[in-house]
Amino acid sequence: MTVTYKKETAMQRLPLPVIALIGTGGTIAATAASSTEVTDYTVTEPVNALLHAVPQITAVASIRAQQAFNVDSREITSAMLLRLARLVRRTLAQSDIDGVVIMHGTDTLEETAYFLSLVVQSEKPVVLVGAMRPSSAISADGPLNLLNAVLVATTPAARGMGVVVTLNDEIHAARYVSKANTTRLDAFSSGNQGALGAIHNGIVQFDQLPARGWPLAGSPDGGFDLTGLRQLPRVDILYDHQDAGRHLYEASIKAGVQGLVVAACGDGGLTPKAVQGLRLAAKHGIVCVRASRTGSGIVSGALHDTRYNWVSANSLNPQKARILLMLALTRTTDRRTIQAWFDHR
Repeated sequence: MTVTYKKETAMQRLPLPVIALIGTGGTIAATAASSTEVTDYTVTEPVNALLHAVPQITAVASIRAQQAFNVDSREITSAMLLRLARLVRRTLAQSDIDGVVIMHGTDTLEETAYFLSLVVQSEKPVVLVGAMRPSSAISADGPLNLLNAVLVATTPAARGMGVVVTLNDEIHAARYVSKANTTRLDAFSSGNQGALGAIHNGIVQFDQLPARGWPLAGSPDGGFDLTGLRQLPRVDILYDHQDAGRHLYEASIKAGVQGLVVAACGDGGLTPKAVQGLRLAAKHGIVCVRASRTGSGIVSGALHDTRYNWVSANSLNPQKARILLMLALTRTTDRRTIQAWFDHR
C-alpha cells in the first residue's frame, strides 16, 4: 500500500486545516552556548518561538499553539503523562481541530508516544516530533522535522493511523519505534517492522499500515480509560546480567511497587538470582513481566510464566512494557488478561 499526499498552497486549499501544536520541551526547544555545540544544551524555547522559526508552516495549516510543560524528556513523570493525555483528548474532541502535533524530547519520546497510543481513541492524527540537535545549532534538524510533522498531521491518509512519530523525514508507528542511536540524526528506528512512510520534498507518503491500530474503546484489547485516574501504578525496570543479585528485586518490593519489568537476557531468559527475585515479587502480589535487553524480537511465552504468574512482553522493549503494565494495572492484576494485552497491544 502506497498513499501519497502533496501539500497544497493556501490558494488551492481554503480554509487551511487546524492543527493543535503542543509543546513539552526537549532538544527541539533547546539552545546551547555555541552554534557548533550539539550535545550540551538546555531547554529554553517555548512553543511559540519554535513556531516563529518555521513561518512556512502557516502555508500548510492554521496553528493553535499551547504549552503543556517545557522540560527535558528525562524529567517527564507519570503525572505529566496523564496531564498530557487528557490535554490531547480534550483537544481532539474539539470539532474544529483536525489533528495534534506534540513537540517532545527524544530520550523518552517512544514512551510518551506509546502511552498516548493506548489512551487516545481518535481517528484524527496525533504526531510526535523531536530533534536530535538544539535549535541554536547551525545544522538544527528541528525546523524541518516540525514542518514535516504538521504536513503529516494535515494529510488525509494519516487519519486512523494512530499515534505516529516523525523525525528525519520518516514516519513511524508509536508501537514499534525506538531511539536506537545516541546522537545521529537517524536515531529512530522501527526495527524489523520498518517505517510507515516518509516525507520527501513536502510530499507525505505512507507505504504500509500499522500492524496494530489504535485501540477502540470497549474492544477486547481496547483503550484504557483515564476517567477518575489520579496516578499510575508504580512499575520498576530491572536489568538482568551475569552474576546478578536479587537485592534490587528486594528493594523494589520494599519500595511498594505494583509491577516489575525485567530487561532479561536473549528470549526473556533469567539468571538464577533474577528467577529468585521475580518469584519473591510474585509472592508479594507484584505483576512481573519478562522483556528482553536485546532490542528486537519476540519474548516467547514459557511454562514458568503460568507456574510463577509471570507475563512475557511479546515484542515490547522494557520501557514500553513498563508503560503497558502501568495501564494494565489500573484495571486488573489477572495474569491472563494482562498477557492478552501484551500479545495484542
